[in-house]
Amino acid sequence: MAEAKAVSKIAKGENVSRLSAFDPNYKSDKPQSYYDAIKQKFAEERDLRLNYRPEGTAQYTSDLDGDLSHFGDDPYGGNFKPREAINDTVEVLFTGGGFSALLSIARLREYGVKSIRIVERGADVGGTWYWNRYPGAACDVPSYDYLPLLEELDYVPTRRYARATEIYEHCQRIAKHYDIYDLAVFQTTVTSTVWNEEEKMWHVKTDRGDHMRARFVICANGPMAKPKLSKIKGIPSFKGKSFHSSRWDYDYTGKNLEKLKGKRVAIIGTGATAVQVIPEVAKTAKELYVFQRTPSCIDIRNDWATDPNWARKLKPGWQAERRRRAIDGSDPHAPKTTVKADLPPEEKVRRQENANIDYVMWLHSRIDEIVEDKATAESLKPWYMFMCKRPTFHDEFLPTFNQPNVHLVDTHGKGVSEITEKGPVVDGKLYEVDLIIYATGFEVQKTGIYNQIVGQNGLELNEKYKDGIRTLLGIHSHGYPNLFIMAGYQASFQFNITDVLSVQGDHIAACIKYTREHGYSTIDITPEIEEWWVQEVINYRGKTDRNKECTPGYYNFEGEFNRRQDGTYNGGFKRYIELAKSVQGDMEKDFLFGK
Repeated sequence: MAEAKAVSKIAKGENVSRLSAFDPNYKSDKPQSYYDAIKQKFAEERDLRLNYRPEGTAQYTSDLDGDLSHFGDDPYGGNFKPREAINDTVEVLFTGGGFSALLSIARLREYGVKSIRIVERGADVGGTWYWNRYPGAACDVPSYDYLPLLEELDYVPTRRYARATEIYEHCQRIAKHYDIYDLAVFQTTVTSTVWNEEEKMWHVKTDRGDHMRARFVICANGPMAKPKLSKIKGIPSFKGKSFHSSRWDYDYTGKNLEKLKGKRVAIIGTGATAVQVIPEVAKTAKELYVFQRTPSCIDIRNDWATDPNWARKLKPGWQAERRRRAIDGSDPHAPKTTVKADLPPEEKVRRQENANIDYVMWLHSRIDEIVEDKATAESLKPWYMFMCKRPTFHDEFLPTFNQPNVHLVDTHGKGVSEITEKGPVVDGKLYEVDLIIYATGFEVQKTGIYNQIVGQNGLELNEKYKDGIRTLLGIHSHGYPNLFIMAGYQASFQFNITDVLSVQGDHIAACIKYTREHGYSTIDITPEIEEWWVQEVINYRGKTDRNKECTPGYYNFEGEFNRRQDGTYNGGFKRYIELAKSVQGDMEKDFLFGK
């Protein structure tokens, strides 16, 4: 009933919408002292987290070997399939087999490129959606926008927010349609990518003893591809069952979690994954303990099954039109409908912050309406600006805490003290459990690169980046010919990541097409265009210290200092697309080509 009331408020327009949280024209009737006091509370909560764990990203580990090796094992791929080492040459090689690769390959196939290989750590395509099969897993962007190539494959998702199984199946559908499986190499991790100047080829080595050569290499593994664990004392000592949420053990839990009946379960983490997992585990577990350091922002999801009549009436170009509207709506430079757009920059920032705070306070009121226990409700309230941490959307998460078998363990920023053979410990109190689920997310690779990439003159890419990331569009870097990076830093940030991947895939395919058709062997960018883009990124990262003021999370490298160029391009998605097209329109000007 409380949830229905919250939904009815939205229908009546009584809430502050999440879009208004970014509106510089927002005007509030509340005194500025109200907002200043809340900002002070935000700062206090941020400092609390930082004081407990000042080591930033070093508080996590993704080196899952030894006693931690089972956390990285693949429970879905079956037995490891032995094979002979590969020593051959392809035209285009992708590291990673998720949406980045699938989108790019679709365009390359249209341009007649046949010799394409993906090298993927999992046992199939899908990337994120190969690994994330935990109960409740679904996209948090409307699937009609999130799932790519829907029209090309004549497919309409079954729900507004497609479940993980459907998304994974769509990845397989794309792979079959574009003949991606023919040269694919699975259960294999790239360990080094080295440029051979004499051959004008990349030499790619793997953990399976492969030595492949490729004319073009596309790093399509994304900046978050390795599961991570918090460095909690005693993790290997636990005598019960434990696994990472991206390596869900259905043999232990049962397909429908029916085997959790009578089990005491701990979930460590309250981020986007945990928000989806917790309501499902709560349905069958005898006791569920949720260990929280920092709460998530929880907005209404409002999911529904796709209306078959609506799907039947869709006209050709429907997904492209949805995408066009989304891109137009993302343009921060578009003319405003109010003269308040001419406000001084300081006033715009102030109003935007106030709008953001009002939205977060509305989320607080939603928690008060739904969660019955007042102490639990207070603990679930986020005290930071919206988008400091990844926002979440769910209709069952908050009501779950009204169940008698669900217990929120608020660590007030400290985190779990240690893991004993019987379970987690917080402030000296032991919670005895049978199962620990680590919903602790993925390592954020600051450069978007996991393997060793050595370009011209023997320069390793991370070495080049030690004084700051340097790219064009987040895709190219001077001195690394025929190399493209997808979903990395200095690219545009969009909550719907497939929009960005689509633009990058189109751009990469256009670059390869131009290189091939003009008889060139290599394509690189000039130092001048690289420097121009670095300055673009710096100039458009804003004039505030919002990133530094945010509570720790993976958006700001857990509160670590980072240079202004070591982030995303914030000049607007539409401008990013326009600049990409501009570069493509005069390639001889900004690129270096070799015969």
